Amino acid sequence: MSSNEIPRWADQPKPSTPEEWIARARAVARVLAADAVQRDREGAPPTAEIRLLKESGLVTLLGPAEHGGGAQHWTTACRVVREVSAGDGSIGQLLGHHYVWAWAMRLVGTPAQITEVDALYTTHAHFFGGVVNPRDHDLIVADEGETLLYRGKKSFSTGAKVSDLLVVEGTLEPGGQSVFTVVPARQDGITFGDDWDNLGQRLTVSGSVEITDVRVPWSAAAGYVDKRFHASAFSTLHVPALHLVFANLYLGIAQAALRAGVAYTRGHTRAWPYGGEGKNSGTEEFYVLEGYGDLQSKLWAAETLTDTAGASLAQLLHSDRDSVTREMRGRAAVLVSAAKQRTIDVGLEVANRIFELTGARATANAVGLDLHWRNLRTHSLHDPVAYKRVEVGRYALLGDLPTPSPYT
Repeated sequence: MSSNEIPRWADQPKPSTPEEWIARARAVARVLAADAVQRDREGAPPTAEIRLLKESGLVTLLGPAEHGGGAQHWTTACRVVREVSAGDGSIGQLLGHHYVWAWAMRLVGTPAQITEVDALYTTHAHFFGGVVNPRDHDLIVADEGETLLYRGKKSFSTGAKVSDLLVVEGTLEPGGQSVFTVVPARQDGITFGDDWDNLGQRLTVSGSVEITDVRVPWSAAAGYVDKRFHASAFSTLHVPALHLVFANLYLGIAQAALRAGVAYTRGHTRAWPYGGEGKNSGTEEFYVLEGYGDLQSKLWAAETLTDTAGASLAQLLHSDRDSVTREMRGRAAVLVSAAKQRTIDVGLEVANRIFELTGARATANAVGLDLHWRNLRTHSLHDPVAYKRVEVGRYALLGDLPTPSPYT
């Protein structure tokens, strides 16, 4: 994808309704899908793809209207992530992470911090990346009095290399508290490892990053007042929001896999010659029809569950922070956990079984059906899905709500 291939929307009005934004996302997905397999094989940093997201306006979909943003609801953002993921799972993941990190200051920050970050990223259509891997504890934050010094490394940093702004999280010493801030991505003291070489999601540039003496004022520490952080149920919503993004990412990839399988079957799959006379195409094979019927039904069910979970959580994300209780947060998180486990299971089944329904010739590298399974298989290992099942089981059996954690 070159810059010349990116459609220009400058002469078109900015979308104003959820339907118009979703239609814009579908247009972006069509551009991405046209050469998704080729770009995945090449593995170049997605610079042009990020430009496409900015040019289309999707980057500022959640931004305040007074700064030129779309001022849309999180339910729309989730649908947009799903649509873009159907065009390219890597770029859908990047956009979903961007939405979460752009919203994080609204969940955690002081009023002044929220105003500053919203204005900064929305006005300039800045793209967010994250240096926020909670299983790495070797990014240390030192209190220098008036400033904080970040120093260390994170093994994963999705989107960081192609971002304008970074959410950087580290462990404060002494004390051990987590503290995050927003900093420019391109500056002395931030080095990207270029070591993301995984089975799928290859264009997410999720490699390591090293932080060397990056200083910020204490006033930039998200949610801290007089060096103290005041936690609330509202401030923990970024974790279920991220997992809701994941569920929509998986749905988009699964939708793309099913569409690709259908298109191939319609155009190329032959009937089995030993299964009875009178069949001229694979579209007449009973096992093919049964297979697509089964997969489509399961995908529709997963979509409905995910939309239900999304509506529940989105209501909280747009609420006043003092109105969100632990119980409200917990019930929404349970639904997100249920949606995530079902979209993983259904998505992997779709991405795998399309090979049975398309035939041996569909395994050719030029067809590229492997892309969907590789992307979904890779990202669905982000955290053990068994823990999501247990969260739902504890709620169903015991009435227990999930305890907020870096993964819940």
